[in-house]
Amino acid sequence: MATWGHLGFQDSASPLMEQLIFFHDHTMVVLILITTFVGYMMAAMFPNAFVNRFLLENQTIEVIWTILPAIILIFIALPSLRLLYLLDEVNNPSITLKTIGHQWYWSYEYSDFLQVEFDSYMTPSNEMDLSGFRLLDVDNRTVLPMNTQVRMLVTAADVIHSWTVPALGVKADAIPGRLNQISFMVNRPGLFFGQCSEICGANHSFMPIVVESVSVSAFLNWISSSSDL
Repeated sequence: MATWGHLGFQDSASPLMEQLIFFHDHTMVVLILITTFVGYMMAAMFPNAFVNRFLLENQTIEVIWTILPAIILIFIALPSLRLLYLLDEVNNPSITLKTIGHQWYWSYEYSDFLQVEFDSYMTPSNEMDLSGFRLLDVDNRTVLPMNTQVRMLVTAADVIHSWTVPALGVKADAIPGRLNQISFMVNRPGLFFGQCSEICGANHSFMPIVVESVSVSAFLNWISSSSDL
C-alpha cells in the first residue's frame, strides 16, 4: 500500500501491473533523454556569441527535427498499444466476481457459488484496532485465490463509481445500467487496498476496497464456510 512520501508505484501484485511499471520506466527514460538534450542545447546557446548565416534557412535541420520526434513517438506508441491490448484481453477465467457500487459501499457476488454475496463497508475509526488502517480497512474483505485468472464484472446501483486497486493495475468504472468487465490475476498472497476513484457524493472518500489474496485451498475453505452462513 502507499505510504507517506512514496513517489513511485506500489509494488505490483499482478502481471498486468508489472507491464504497466515497465512501460512507465520506458517512457521516463525517453523523457529524461529528451529533457537532457534540450536543456543542454539551450544552455549551450545562451552564452554562444557566434552567428551562423545559414541557421534561418537550413533545410537539413528542419527535416531532422521533424522526423526525429516522429520516430520517438513510435517508440512510445508501439509498447503502449501492446499494453492496451494486454489489459483488454480476457483469458479463460477460473472464477467470476461481480461487484456493485452503492452510495457508499461495495457489494460482492461470487457467481460460481451458491449464495455467496456480501456488502463491504469501511470500518469506522472507533471500531478499529491498532493494527487496522484508517479509512482503508473494511468489515468484509474480498477474498480471491492467487495465481488464478479472475473475471471481474463491475456495475453500480445509483451513481458512477470506480473500482480501483493500484497494486493489481485494475481500474474499472461502475456505471448504473452497464456491466463492465476486467480480467486480472494476483500472483502473490497479501492484502491489497484500493478506493473508489470516481467522485460519487458526500462519502466518496469512505468506500474503500480490500482484496485478500490467499492460496486456492484457503479460498475454498473460506467459500465453504461462507456458503454455510
